Formats: sequence, C-alpha cells, structure tokens
Amino acid sequence: MIWALIGVLVGIILGFAVDIPIPIELTRYTAVVSIGILDAIFGAIRAEVTQDNYDAVIFLTGLFFNVVLAIAITFLGDKLGLDLYLAATVVFTFRIFANVGITRRAVLQNFLAKRKQKKAF
Repeated sequence: MIWALIGVLVGIILGFAVDIPIPIELTRYTAVVSIGILDAIFGAIRAEVTQDNYDAVIFLTGLFFNVVLAIAITFLGDKLGLDLYLAATVVFTFRIFANVGITRRAVLQNFLAKRKQKKAF
C-alpha cells in the first residue's frame, strides 16, 4: 500500500512539473479517467484501513475497468450527442465520498479504541 501512495505522490509531482497541453476535445475524457482513477485509489485505501481483503490484482483490474468504462461511456455520449460523461462523473464521485466516509469512520473507531485501551491501563 505504501508503494501505491508513493507512486501517487510521484505522479502528482510529475504532473505539476511537466506541462503537457490537453486538447479541448479530450478534456471530458481526461476528467472521467482522473475521477475513475481516484475512485479506485480511495477504494483501495478503504480496503486497507477497514481490514477488508485488499489485493493488488483486484485494485489493478478495478482501476483498468474504471478507466475503460469511463472512456466508453464518454465516447458513447459523444457519438449520441449526449453528455453521458456526467453520469460517470456523478457515480464515481458518489463512490469516492462513500469510500472516504467509510475510511474516516474506520480510522476514528481505531483511534477511539486505542485511546480507550490507554485509559484502561
């Protein structure tokens, strides 16, 4: 898990350091892919914090599936003349907030349990 966080930090730093222009036609794709990636990352963090069965293979396949699905929905919307990318954005954003909420609750419960244990001694 620590390697994933290091990779994300390196990617963020490189993203700010390297100036790569994105054509205006691809901004919707960039947005949904970014949010899909964030959804996978926050899902992995939730799995790690809540002691669920975190598996790197599941993380990578989920990440790949999120990206492919987001691109496919956005592409279909472009072909139909609809803003379907908004649907993917809303769903991924909802999942991100749900994962962050579950992670926050688990971290708080762990903190309170450790604090209660310290007071017992």
